Amino acid sequence: MSNSARPTGGELYVIAAPSGTGKTSLLRALLARLDHLALSVSDTTRPPRAGEVDGEQYHFIDVETFRAGIAQGRYLEHAEVFGNYYGTDRSRVEALWADGRSVLLEIDVQGAAQIARHYPEACSIFILPPSMAVLAERLRNRRSDAEDVIRRRLSEARGEIEACRDFSWMVVNDNFDEALAELLAIVLAWPQRRSRQNARVQCLLDEAADGITIADYP
Repeated sequence: MSNSARPTGGELYVIAAPSGTGKTSLLRALLARLDHLALSVSDTTRPPRAGEVDGEQYHFIDVETFRAGIAQGRYLEHAEVFGNYYGTDRSRVEALWADGRSVLLEIDVQGAAQIARHYPEACSIFILPPSMAVLAERLRNRRSDAEDVIRRRLSEARGEIEACRDFSWMVVNDNFDEALAELLAIVLAWPQRRSRQNARVQCLLDEAADGITIADYP
C-alpha cells in the first residue's frame, strides 16, 4: 500500500520507547484527549499478561497464524522481540483511515524503521526516560518481571535509545503532565507541516493567477 492510499484527513503517528518509560500511560491519556486519534491494536504471539483482554491491549494469536500473515503480506510492519512476534495488520489501519481517523501505532524501533521506509510522511515520536537509573526503578516497581528479565530489558533499552536519532521527535517522560502536553502539541501541530499544506498553498496561488482582484471578493 502506498501513501496515495491514505485519506486526505488521516495521519499516521508512530510512538516507540523502551519498556518501562511510561509510554502506554501517556498514549492512553493522549487518546482520551483527541477524539480524531485511534490506536491500531497490534497482533502478538506472546501470551496475555494478567488483566489483559484480547482485542484491547493486543490481538493474541499463535505463531503459525502470524507467520502465515507475514507470508500473505498482511502486516504493515512486524518484528520479533524477546522471542515473540508483534505486527500491525494493515487492514485495521486502512479501516480507521477510511473512517476519517488519524492512526496511532505503539510499536518498537524495528517496526518504526519499517514504517519510515514505506510511509516517510509518518510522524515518529520516541519517549525517553529521564535516566537509565529511573528506567530501572520503574521496571522494578512494576513487579511484573523477574530480575533477569529486567536486566535484559535494560540492555535492550540502550540499543533502542541509540535508534531514537532516526525519529522526528523526542519527548522525555520525567514529569507525566509535561510529557503529555508535549505529545499533544506535536500531534496537533503535525498536520500543519509544510509538505502537508503545499496543496493548499498551490490552490491559493492558482486562484491568484486567475486574475481575481480584491474587488471580486464579497
